[in-house]
Amino acid sequence: MYTSQFCGYCQRAKRLLDKKGVEYEQIYLHLDPGARKRLVEMTGRWTVPQIIVDDRPIGGWDELKALDDQGRLDEILGVAA
Repeated sequence: MYTSQFCGYCQRAKRLLDKKGVEYEQIYLHLDPGARKRLVEMTGRWTVPQIIVDDRPIGGWDELKALDDQGRLDEILGVAA
């Protein structure tokens, strides 16, 4: 997950992933000068959070929550419902 220190949407995404028991790596844009460039190259977006699952861009908080609401997130994450 590409994230930043004071991002409310990032915190929501982290809470949802934590609730599902999913391990994830956090890439903090403010700590890694090249991270924003890599993020844009990978996703076409520069906002955070940006969630990547198995090299597949999922999107940000809105997309993550929509997938969960649709019952599709567990399958994408490989967790039992």
